[in-house]
Amino acid sequence: MNTPAQFLNATEAAKRLGVSAKALRLYEQRGLMAPVRTSAGWRTYGPAQMERAREIVALRSLGLSLAKIGRVLAEERRQLGATLAAQQSVLETRMHDLHATVEKLRRLRLDLPADHEAVPATLAQMQAQSPETGPGLALELPWPWGGETFTLNGLHPLTYITGPLGSGKTRLAKAIATALPGCAFVGLDRLEETCRLSATRRLDEDAALRSCIGTTVARLVDDGAVASSALIVLLLALEADASAFVIDMVEQDLDAASQTALIGHLRDGRADRRPIFMLTRSNAILDPGALGSGETIILCPANHSPPSEVAPYPGAPGFESVAHCLASPEVRARTQGVIAWRAGVA
Repeated sequence: MNTPAQFLNATEAAKRLGVSAKALRLYEQRGLMAPVRTSAGWRTYGPAQMERAREIVALRSLGLSLAKIGRVLAEERRQLGATLAAQQSVLETRMHDLHATVEKLRRLRLDLPADHEAVPATLAQMQAQSPETGPGLALELPWPWGGETFTLNGLHPLTYITGPLGSGKTRLAKAIATALPGCAFVGLDRLEETCRLSATRRLDEDAALRSCIGTTVARLVDDGAVASSALIVLLLALEADASAFVIDMVEQDLDAASQTALIGHLRDGRADRRPIFMLTRSNAILDPGALGSGETIILCPANHSPPSEVAPYPGAPGFESVAHCLASPEVRARTQGVIAWRAGVA
C-alpha cells in the first residue's frame, strides 16, 4: 500500500517533472491523467501518476500535441513508432521552413540598402517571395467595433479565429470573406438538410469529385475520424473554386476524433495551400503548441478591442485569453447553440 510520503503535492510534482503546476492541471483537464484527491480536495501525485506525467512530458518534448498524446496513451501504444515517424516528418518540414526563413533574413541583411527609405520596399519584396504567406489584407472592422482598420501582414495556409461568445468573431470572419477577392464563406447552413442533399447530388453527378472526397474521407477514417455527413459536406465545400475559405465553427457536428483527424489533414494532408480561416473554440482544432510556421491565431477580445494576431506560446500578449476561449469537444458539444446576450434580445 502506498504511504502518504509517496505522494507529492502539485508544486512538488511539477518541480520534479520540470513543468508548471498549470501544465499538470491542463493534463488533467484534457483527461490525460488523474491526480489523487485528499479528503480536503487537494491534488496529490503518487508513483503511478508521476509515471504517467513523465510519459506525457516526454511525448510533449517531442512536439506532439496533447490530442495526439491522448491517443497514444489511450489506444495507440503499439503504433507509437508510426506516430513518432509522422511527428519527425512534421518537424523536418518545419525545420526546412525555418531554414528557409533564416536564409531570407540573411539575404535581406546582405541586400539592405544604405538608404533607409528603401527598406519597406525591400521587406515587401521579401514578403511576396514567401511560400507560406500571401500578400496580406486590410479591412475596416464592422460593428461591434468602431470602424478601426484590421490588418494582416500575410495570408497563412491556416488561420484560427477565436474569442468568447459575443466577441464579434463571426462578423470579423464574414468581413474577411468579403474583403478577399474570390473567397468562399462556408457557413453553418452547410449542416442543413437542403445543403446535405445538394452535396449528395453533386457527388452522384461527378465521379471524379466523388473519388477525391472518398479518398480523403478514407484517409481521415484511418486517422480516427467518423465518416459523417457533416465531415463530407465540409470537405466538399473546400473543393470549391475559390482563392481562400472562411469556415464558421469548423468543429460543428464533428466528434473529438474527427476534429483531430481533420486538423491534421488541413495542416499536412492538403495538396494545395489556399488560405483557410477557421472560427473555432475547440482545443482539438486549435492547439497552440502544435502550430506550424504557416499558421496564425486571431483573437477577438471580450471587451471588443480590435482583433489581433496572437503568438502561440505562453507569455505572448493575448495567449491566456486564447486558452480561456478553448474547450474540449465534449464541452463544446454541451454548449452548442448557446447564444450570448446582445442588445435587443430578451
